[in-house]
Amino acid sequence: MNVPFPLSPGIKYFVGFVAPMYYNGIYHFFYQYNPKGAVWGNIVWAHSVSKDMINWKALEPAIYPSHRFDRKGAWSGSATILPGNKPVILYTGVDPSDRQVQNYAVPANLSDPYLRKWIKPAGLNPVVDPEAGVNASAFRDPSTAWWLSGHWRMVVGSKRNHRGMAYLYRSRDFIHWIKAKHPLHSAPHTGMWECPDFYPVLLSGKQGLDTSVVGKQVKHVLKVSLDVTRYDYYTVGTYLTDEDRYVPDNTSVDGWAGIRYDYGNFYASKTFFDPAKKRRILWGWVNESDTTSDDVRKGWAGIQAIPRRVWLDPSQRQLMQWPIQELETLRRTNVKMNHQMLKTGDHIEVKGISAAQADVDVTFYIPSLDKVEAFNLGWSLTDAQLLCAKKGSKVQGGIGPFGLLALASENLEEYTPVFFRIFKSSQKHIVLLCSDARSSSLKDGLYKPSFAGFVDVDLTDKKISLRSLIDHSVVESFGAGGKTCITSRVYPTLAVLENAHLYAFNNGTETIIVENLNAWSMNKPLRMN
Repeated sequence: MNVPFPLSPGIKYFVGFVAPMYYNGIYHFFYQYNPKGAVWGNIVWAHSVSKDMINWKALEPAIYPSHRFDRKGAWSGSATILPGNKPVILYTGVDPSDRQVQNYAVPANLSDPYLRKWIKPAGLNPVVDPEAGVNASAFRDPSTAWWLSGHWRMVVGSKRNHRGMAYLYRSRDFIHWIKAKHPLHSAPHTGMWECPDFYPVLLSGKQGLDTSVVGKQVKHVLKVSLDVTRYDYYTVGTYLTDEDRYVPDNTSVDGWAGIRYDYGNFYASKTFFDPAKKRRILWGWVNESDTTSDDVRKGWAGIQAIPRRVWLDPSQRQLMQWPIQELETLRRTNVKMNHQMLKTGDHIEVKGISAAQADVDVTFYIPSLDKVEAFNLGWSLTDAQLLCAKKGSKVQGGIGPFGLLALASENLEEYTPVFFRIFKSSQKHIVLLCSDARSSSLKDGLYKPSFAGFVDVDLTDKKISLRSLIDHSVVESFGAGGKTCITSRVYPTLAVLENAHLYAFNNGTETIIVENLNAWSMNKPLRMN
C-alpha cells in the first residue's frame, strides 16, 4: 500500500480536493483532512508545499472551523492571486444553522515563503450568503475567480430541484459580491454541481492560460463534479463575455452522458495555472475502494492522483491529459521491449523492474484491421463501463482485448488488466479502453468495478499507445496520448511488493505487436495520501 503522506502523528483521513496554488516559486496544496480519524468529520484545510509537485513538505493546517460562519465545517474552495501578488482563498463554511456560506481568508504574513498562517476577517465574512431562492444546504465550492471588465467573477456550485447550477457572482473588491441575474450555466436533471471549475484553453498548443484570459484564440472548459454519480464531467464551449454566459459546443453534452476527465475512481478535481511553466495542472481525488474498517485499520483514507497537464485536443472537442514531466525524475531501472509479437492467448512478462511501482509506456501496432468485431447496435456509446463488464479481458474478440496485466500474481490468481478492444461501426472504428478491477484481488468486501471509456482516436497508422502508472494500490492509465484516462484502486493480496508482476497480453484472434515498450521502476511512492 502507499506510504501515508506525513502531515501529523497518528491516524488521519485525507479526502477530496480543495485548492492548488503557485506562489513565489512554491506550489501550495490545500486539502480536506480529518486529524482525528480515518473517517469523515472534523474537516480542516491541511496545507503542504513543494518546489516540484513531487517532494512535499507538510505544514500545519491553514484553515479550521473557528468562527460562526464556519463553525460546523470548513469545506472546499479555491485560491486566486490578486493584483500586487496577493493570494486569497475562497471557501465554503457551514454556519450553526447548517447554511452553506462563502468566506475568504488571507495570509497573515506575505513575507513567509510558505504562507503558514491564514486569517479569516471576522467582520467581513461571510462574503456570500445564500439569498432567497438559493438552496442553502446545496451551495458550495467557490471557484478560482477571474477578472473581466472591472469586476472579479466566480461561480458557486448548487442545484435547484434537480437542475445543476453554477451561480455567478461579481465583485469589484473581492469582498462585496453580487449575484448575477442568471447563472453562468445550468443543466436539467443533473443534480448538485460540486467543485465547479471554469478556465480558458488555447485553440492550439499545450500552453496553459491564466484564468482571466479571454479572446478569439480561446475556448473555455466548465467542469462539474456530479454528486449523483460521484464522477467529474466537463464540457468545452464558448464564454459569451457580453452576456456572462457559458455555452457548451454542440459536441459537448452536460451530465453523465458527457465527457469525463477520468473514467475511473477520480472526483472533486481542480485545476490551476502554473505561471512558472505556463501550463494548466489538474489534480483529482482518488478515494478508497475498500471498507471503512479497512481504512481505520491502516490509518488513512484517500489519495491524490498524479498531477496532470491539460490542454485542448486539436479536434477542439475534448481535453488531453498527461502526467507532469517532473514525475520522470523518479524513474530508475529501465527495461524495453521492441517488436514483440503477441499471438492469441499470449501474456509475456516485462521483467527487470519493480512491477509494484512502475511507469509503463507502450505503443501497440495492429497489423490488420480486417477482422474487427462489429459494434452491436444494441450497445450504448454512452456506457462504456457496461460494455467492458460484459466483455472483460478474457472474452475473445477480433482485435482485442490486448494491453497490460498490472499488479499480477505469478499464476494470475490476481491481476488488473488495462486493455483495448476495437470494434467497427458502419462509419468508423470504435476503440474501448478498460481498466477492470474484478480480478484485482482475492479479498472479499472490495468495490471492484470494470471501469471503461471510449477513445476518440484515428487508427489510420494502425497504432495506439497506453501509459500506466502503477503504485501498489493504484493504476492510472492514459490511452492514446491522454485522450482517455482511467484510474483504478485495487488491493491485491498476492501481487504485492516483489511478488507483483507485469505482463503484455493479447486475447484477441488477431496478432498484435508491441512496437515499443518502456518500463521504469520508480524510487518512491508516486503520490500523496
